[in-house]
Order: sequence, then structure tokens, then C-alpha cells
Amino acid sequence: MTVVHIDIIHGDHFIRHAEPKPVRAAEIASPVAAAAAVPGAETARLSWLLHQPVYIVRAESGEQLLDAVSGEALPPPSKELIRQVAEHWFTGPEQLARLELITDLPSEIRGRKPPLWRAEFDGWNKPTLYLSPESGQLLTRRHELWRIFDFLWMLHIMEYETRDNVNNWLLRGFSMLALTTVLTGAWLLWFAFPRKRRKAASR
Repeated sequence: MTVVHIDIIHGDHFIRHAEPKPVRAAEIASPVAAAAAVPGAETARLSWLLHQPVYIVRAESGEQLLDAVSGEALPPPSKELIRQVAEHWFTGPEQLARLELITDLPSEIRGRKPPLWRAEFDGWNKPTLYLSPESGQLLTRRHELWRIFDFLWMLHIMEYETRDNVNNWLLRGFSMLALTTVLTGAWLLWFAFPRKRRKAASR
């Protein structure tokens, strides 16, 4: 688990670094006004969808994409646009092998809500990007080394469901058993050495 650098495990090496893009405040609509147009809006944030500034408004029903210049609602990104976004973020030489909208989410992206776009690229490492169907934003990435690390981490913390609870009772139990074994061994050593010395003296 320590042979490969953690940044490689995270997949930072095949994701484009997001450079901040300045935008003039006078050129975009008010985020407050944009959010007010979405029923049940909770938050609004400025982002980019390829080269277009957009507002992503989060509401109870999900996320709504708005044109940051006009403030008008935008339709969910098409499959072709998602393909362009995935190829934009991916910096490796491999080609996009498969792009699909999935509703049955694998365990490697536990905690996310379906559906999600899954973009898998060629190569032995199978770099995979997961993108939001509502906003087109890159949510997370996975690859074979991450999957191996995740499996070893599961064994390491002995948590076989969510794989993120390092305070589970199974791990606690084996930790106490290991501590008891160490203390018992130390206790046996304490009584074993004097006995050997007495036997040597009697000879």
C-alpha cells in the first residue's frame, strides 16, 4: 500500500489541472437572480462547462445548469458534450473506449447517487471518469491501481462494506486480541528467564 505514491493512487496524474478562469462580473448574470429562478434553490456556484461559464444551482430536486451570462436554464449535457468534457479532463494518451449512463453504481463510487456518466479509457490501468448528468462536472476518477489499493485497504481495516470505518468492532476485537497476545508473551518471558538462570546455577 506504500509502494505507489498516493497521488498516483488518487489518479492525479491523468487529470488536467483546473486553472482558474477569470470572468468579468459585469459580463455575467447575478447569481442571486439566477438561483431565484430555480424552485427550492439552496446554493449557486460559478463553474465552467468546457469554455462556457455556467451557474450550477443545487436544489432539493437536484442540480440545475444555468447560462452564467444570460441566466437562462440550460438542458442537461448531451452524451456528445459529456464525451468532450471527459476527453478534456483526461490527459493520458489512451482513447475513450466506452461512455455510458449508469444507474447501477459499482461499489468503487459508493456514496454517490445515480445516475452517473461513466467514461472508461483504453489501457491496462482502465482510467475511468465519473461525471454528473445534470451539470457535466467531473465527480471522481478511478483506475486499476486505485481498485487494488481499495481492496487492500478493506483488508487492512477489516471493514468489508463501506470500507471507510476504521473504528469498527471487528478491528477493535482483533486489536484487543493482538494486545492480549503481546502482554501474555511478555508475562511468559518475565517468568521464563529467571527459571533458566536457576537451572544453570544448580548445575
